[in-house]
Amino acid sequence: MNSPSGGAAPGPAVSETPPDSASAPPAIPHERRSRTLWLVLAVATAAIVWSMNGTGVSVASLVSGWEGAQEILTGLFPPEVDRPLLASVAQAAVETLQISIAALFFGTIMGLVLAVLMAGNVGFPAWLASAASFVAMVFRSVPELLWALVFVAMVGLGPTAGVYAISLHAAGLLAKLVSEQLEAVDPAPVEAMEMTGASKVAVGLLSIIPQARNNIASLILYQWECNIRTSAIVGFVGAGGIGQALVVAMQLFRYQELATLILALLVLVIVVDQISRFFRRRMGSATR
Repeated sequence: MNSPSGGAAPGPAVSETPPDSASAPPAIPHERRSRTLWLVLAVATAAIVWSMNGTGVSVASLVSGWEGAQEILTGLFPPEVDRPLLASVAQAAVETLQISIAALFFGTIMGLVLAVLMAGNVGFPAWLASAASFVAMVFRSVPELLWALVFVAMVGLGPTAGVYAISLHAAGLLAKLVSEQLEAVDPAPVEAMEMTGASKVAVGLLSIIPQARNNIASLILYQWECNIRTSAIVGFVGAGGIGQALVVAMQLFRYQELATLILALLVLVIVVDQISRFFRRRMGSATR
């Protein structure tokens, strides 16, 4: 039946509610978010206070130890610069550089092999990936200083023990970080290569690693910087380099000689950092 105005009768009213409104997840109330934030802050604050009390960190401990620190700091100046000492420091710095480079070489080889085995998108058997992950975890979980003690007992005092110790720890770190970079690449080229019947090694070397090579190179260069600093630490247990000279100077209270060694280590770290930054900037991995 037509309406009085001659038009068609109006149909049923159409709901203006969007069809997907019923499936939208409920918003988290603002009050609940605030309570969660305050809870996290309270737990973090309690953990910090508990840790500081347990370790005895306080302003009073710094004040009480100021006299000893002042004695050491005043003894560092002026640094000793006689010719025989500078020649010895230069030799220790060269040895430290050699330790860092040799450790980077061995650590990179082991780390890359473990990373390829660990990466889920390469597709090695689960038992092999788990074994590689466990080995990498052991390598990086043991501090370099403990590895150095082990290798000093095995091969004796000197830089050889330092190279082996730093290599293992570097391999464990690089394996974890590089495997994460490999798993983050674009999967499309990987799948295309797998469809051609390529082996897992070929897929890793020709499709996955090339996509992540800049980030991998940046990680390796950063590991070199870490090796320089670590080589000074392992020297404290007789693993060669500047660290071994540092501990001798400290034990004999030769503070001016200690200052010269610290300055040499600082210069070495700055030089390696600038070289690493230069190469990372050329690869687009550094902005400054």
